[in-house]
Amino acid sequence: MKVQYTRVSTLDQNTDRQKFNLTGYDLIVEDKCSGSIAFFERPGGAKVKTLIDKGEVTELAVAQIDRLGRDVRDILNVIHYFTAHGVAIYFASQGLRTLDAAGKEDPITKMIISVLGVVAEMERNQIKERQLEGIAVAKAKGRYLGRKQGTHEDVLQFLNKPKNKKALEYLKKGYKKSEAAKLAGVNPNTITKISKMLAINA
Repeated sequence: MKVQYTRVSTLDQNTDRQKFNLTGYDLIVEDKCSGSIAFFERPGGAKVKTLIDKGEVTELAVAQIDRLGRDVRDILNVIHYFTAHGVAIYFASQGLRTLDAAGKEDPITKMIISVLGVVAEMERNQIKERQLEGIAVAKAKGRYLGRKQGTHEDVLQFLNKPKNKKALEYLKKGYKKSEAAKLAGVNPNTITKISKMLAINA
């Protein structure tokens, strides 16, 4: 079975632009989470791993390498796992395939993928730096005030925030607090607050 994998960072984004018309692909697996979360720790990534362990996957296609992840070590670990199980990964935008028709690794392709992984990680770090710089500038101008002291956020309003809602779903499914925080892309303190609100033992 050939699988297409897509990932976006937030719940309100859609994966349509990552889907491409390829013949012979049987399943599309989607994740909506940060690229900093390890591939196999994502719901979709875990699903793909289960299918691989069952010997049901022959190839995984992604639009580009940063959809697989934005951490070089994790990207290489994922590729190594797929290769060890004889599963090729096809990066559509770059036209790269980890294994050839005979199931062998191409060293040149492996090198290019490693370089692209470094670029993806650098981009993630730059995004973080820009965010921190933006906050620092806003604070200097008095525009980043946060919540006013003494005010309280409505419980329903808090729980209905997209990320918090997703975190709540993971907690209800039995995920640990640390896992739910990573998968939903929220601070561990937010998970603790959600748990206290609904008395969820995670």
